[in-house]
Amino acid sequence: MKPIKIPEHYNYVAAFLTLACNLKCSYCINHFGKNGFEKKHLTGEEWVRGLNRIISRDDLPLTLQGGEPSLHKDFIYILNNLKPELHIDILTNLQFDIERFIKEVDPKRLKRNAPYASIRVSYHPEQMELDPLVKKVLRMQDAGFSIGIWGVLHPSQDRIVREAQEKCAKIGIDFRFKEFLGECDGKMYGTFKYEGACDRKFEEKVLCKTTELIMGGGGGVYKCHSDLYEGREPVGNITDPAFELEDIYRICDVYGRCNPCDIKVKTNRFQQFGHTSVDIKEIPGGFKVKSLCEIS
Repeated sequence: MKPIKIPEHYNYVAAFLTLACNLKCSYCINHFGKNGFEKKHLTGEEWVRGLNRIISRDDLPLTLQGGEPSLHKDFIYILNNLKPELHIDILTNLQFDIERFIKEVDPKRLKRNAPYASIRVSYHPEQMELDPLVKKVLRMQDAGFSIGIWGVLHPSQDRIVREAQEKCAKIGIDFRFKEFLGECDGKMYGTFKYEGACDRKFEEKVLCKTTELIMGGGGGVYKCHSDLYEGREPVGNITDPAFELEDIYRICDVYGRCNPCDIKVKTNRFQQFGHTSVDIKEIPGGFKVKSLCEIS
């Protein structure tokens, strides 16, 4: 199969092993739009064959996520069979058997020179208790894993998350905040580059170019998170031997239904603020795209 070379300006490579999750958070960003989750799931062997085609850089890891990636039946197999040239990060809620994980996964496989942990654990107080989570994180730290906790500053849990951060800081756990993205009590939360792009009040045709390789559970490669979560047609599949990554602007027919993840102004992989996942521009003579801020 042809190698998949990641363009220099790409900022993220994500394999959504499954969009299934063992939590039911009311504010889950995966459910921001119409649910159209891909039903097909690659086997562990298929994931390994497809992902091992990727040629990335030392500063750009492959992130395994979901949903909850550990729900994939071959989660550990995938981890242990990816080529060593690929650095690996994991986004997880850590609601799995960590003793098996510690026994079967080498901590060195999930450790690199980066300003944040390779295993990023999400803390959701409406679905989990802090103390058992902290106990698991400390156990994995002691086993040599690079691991930290992230908490979403949803209006309903802002105080709880901040108190959790204070507690973790005292015992040596890296705990960071994530901006809440989405709607709460009729108000849209988030810092976005494009006006009205995720308000779901209109659908227009524009040109869009991504800075991310987003792969769904069936191996499909998507233009953006919105296409992934709402089940739109992928632009290719990593199991297709002829697939090549094209670094181009593509026509989007549903501008106005963007997922907040795609147009949020955020930090890049170096933790530098001012990045967005996609660049959007108007088709000549078409809908006028209004940028709320210019980002270099």
